[in-house]
Amino acid sequence: MTLKERITEDMKAAMRASEKERLSTIRMVQAAIKQREVDERITLDDAQVVAVLEKMVKQRRESIAHFEQGGRVDLADKEKTEIELLQAYLPEQLSATELDALIREAIAACGASSMKDMGKVMGAVKAKAAGRADMGAVSARIKALLGA
Repeated sequence: MTLKERITEDMKAAMRASEKERLSTIRMVQAAIKQREVDERITLDDAQVVAVLEKMVKQRRESIAHFEQGGRVDLADKEKTEIELLQAYLPEQLSATELDALIREAIAACGASSMKDMGKVMGAVKAKAAGRADMGAVSARIKALLGA
């Protein structure tokens, strides 16, 4: 079963169970997937669906920060709930030790020695950790390791 099919089945289950919050979030996911398919005139595979989901999670994290600064805890809580629902479709996240090992391996493979090589390292790590790590955190770790 593809990820798109799983999302559709979950939408049907949410409809049957009258789970309004979950149904709303799943419909939003399907709309984002459909929008990308129409814009690019393609059918998304699982990796591309994961990219759409990651983008949605990132947008919600940014919204949470803005809502909390504005004192809108209710809206921030809604966004947090949506993130939890979206993360159910993402692959399991890498642990900190797994991520560090992956970064060190990429640094060794690229022969990186300074910040000038960060792009090469980031590209290598992104290929292996796509969907399984926050790339902002990966970037910060790479900077720390290359800067040290």
